[in-house]
Amino acid sequence: MTVIGIEEHWTTPELTAALKRLPASHRDDSMVLNEMGDNLERLEDLDVLRIATMDEQGIDMQILSVAPPATGPLDPADAVALSRDLNDIAADAVRRNPARFRAMATLPMAEPSAVAGELERAAKAGFVGAMVYGRTDDTALDDPRYDDLFSTAAALGQPIFIHPQIPARAIRRSAYSGFNELTELALSTFGWGWHLEAATAALRLIARGTFDRHPDLQIILGHWGELLLFWQDRVNSIARTAGLERTVSEYVRSNVFITSSGMFNSALLEHTLTATTIDRLLFSTDYPFQRPTRAEIEEFLAAFDSDDDRARFTEGNARRLFGIDLDAGANH
Repeated sequence: MTVIGIEEHWTTPELTAALKRLPASHRDDSMVLNEMGDNLERLEDLDVLRIATMDEQGIDMQILSVAPPATGPLDPADAVALSRDLNDIAADAVRRNPARFRAMATLPMAEPSAVAGELERAAKAGFVGAMVYGRTDDTALDDPRYDDLFSTAAALGQPIFIHPQIPARAIRRSAYSGFNELTELALSTFGWGWHLEAATAALRLIARGTFDRHPDLQIILGHWGELLLFWQDRVNSIARTAGLERTVSEYVRSNVFITSSGMFNSALLEHTLTATTIDRLLFSTDYPFQRPTRAEIEEFLAAFDSDDDRARFTEGNARRLFGIDLDAGANH
């Protein structure tokens, strides 16, 4: 059985340094999570350590994506330059190990006019999609300035992964403050806030009519749909007020792929399959922030109803969505 992990992170010392040079008001406080334990060492490695870990876990291929916050908080010129550099580095990693890696593009979201062009450049270089965030400074992902991104992504068949991000400072003050520093960070990131941010970004795209304008566009949500799948009875009412062509549930089933992000809980799998189909599910571990063992992965995969469903989750859906030819990579 082939296993493809589609949300597996990396970074560079140059990006980390650029993000740390930002004034405190523009810094992303969730970056501290990148430096916990040996996370940073693993994020910066695109060779021996990463591949050894994949072998231990039984993962055949990773689709690489830059760890949050990527280049989003940077000034526009720096975001453009560093996004290009990051994509060149990722492309080189794929060339060195085509049987083990593919990559999602990093886009200079701080400069909307440069985003579609960088996605086109990356697609020509063999990238299989792009990872973005729901907000860049105060500009939401559904802002009309980003519509070229979605039209280009749809035309190129490049799926867009909406990754969680830390809430805006005003929201953190009102909703997540009043505890010790680490608890506030946990509440606003991996414990809760990250996931609401990603779900809200996806829901705003739907409410904006993005998928009515670009019916071929495909997006990806991690963590079993970032809570969105659990609230469809309520969010479906938004379709009427927003004048959409279909219900939110219908857009989810036709335009959204869902990945596990290392949350290997069979109850989450079962619920997800009440909201969408097996053809929409993707395997991922959220490396290095989650590091499930081979035994944990195998135990979770045993929860699938059939070998066919299991194979769709571990490789078939990813190969179809990202256009991955494993034989071509092995023979490169």
